[in-house]
Amino acid sequence: MIMRKLLFIPLAAMLLGACTPQTQEPVTMLVGTYTYDGSHGIYSFCFNQATGQAQLLDSLSMRNPSYLTIAQDGQTVYAVSETNDADASLAIIRLQERGAMELVQTVPTDGGDPCYVASNGNVALTANYSGGSMSVFALSDDGSHAEAPYLFHGDIGGPDLSRQQLPHVHCACFVPDGDYILATDFSADRILSFRINGAAVEANGVAAELNADAGPRHIVFSRDGRFAYLMSELSGKVTVFGYSDGRLETLEEIVSDTVGARGGADIRLSPDGRFLYSSNRLQAEGLAIFSVDSVSGLLTKVGYQPTGAHPRQFMITPNGQFLLCCCRDSNIIQVFRRDLQTGLLTDTHQDICLRRPVCVQFISK
Repeated sequence: MIMRKLLFIPLAAMLLGACTPQTQEPVTMLVGTYTYDGSHGIYSFCFNQATGQAQLLDSLSMRNPSYLTIAQDGQTVYAVSETNDADASLAIIRLQERGAMELVQTVPTDGGDPCYVASNGNVALTANYSGGSMSVFALSDDGSHAEAPYLFHGDIGGPDLSRQQLPHVHCACFVPDGDYILATDFSADRILSFRINGAAVEANGVAAELNADAGPRHIVFSRDGRFAYLMSELSGKVTVFGYSDGRLETLEEIVSDTVGARGGADIRLSPDGRFLYSSNRLQAEGLAIFSVDSVSGLLTKVGYQPTGAHPRQFMITPNGQFLLCCCRDSNIIQVFRRDLQTGLLTDTHQDICLRRPVCVQFISK
């Protein structure tokens, strides 16, 4: 069951600033959490892009909203309920004034533990980890309603019998060219390709085969769509691909997790495309920092920023000034200031204290 509920907590200890006309460059920030340990769902904040300070606005009760994404209209929010039972679902939420959130619809994913969601306005996608599938939802013209999904399934074949014994799909994303979807087939060590035709999606074979025991997790594309970057969970490596017509060509592999912790997580490019960041969990937890060659797309490691425990997901503010890292097991979102010239990070010590935060997204409209 999902219901709207305002959270009352001591703001003085955790949140500063105010989302008023006098605040410099405010953006609305949404945070998804796991709800098994004191959190109750999605939280909205006003985040000051000049100071790195945040103010709580509202919250929406929802079970395990572990990933969410914002539609291009800046008002429609798609969130997953990551459970392995009948509650596993896609939620469609409308964002209103001052960060208020209203539930519009929930639709079962028909696949357990949805852990990723994306939308291009015509369809929404969820990657269902335990279900080993990708759910595809046709959307209404305004994106506010979704039809029951149809599914594409992943496979097995990887050598890690403790982590790859069942199919797992970890993310599904739209390619910038608008013609294809790529999905990480975690347990088969490959990336799947799908062709888009309006609200119809059809299988298009394998976009890339990876080295055995990679465990592909999250993908991000360069702004021009020529390059794709993959974070693999088990190998702890970032793979650089050249992209063309639904297929990927491996250009480089570079280590993010240097201690073999097998906990690679998220991956992001800075808004200007000059730097790439990847998060590593379980040991030596933190963010690897790479510079990006604008011509070749290749990476050079330039630094490593320690973080709190279990840095599952992170996001960079629209203006590029701050990186916010969800440290699930420390119950904080760390706020780092970015050096725009070097890509390096500095902890501002303005932690946002929240139980089990695992996803942060910004709305700049």
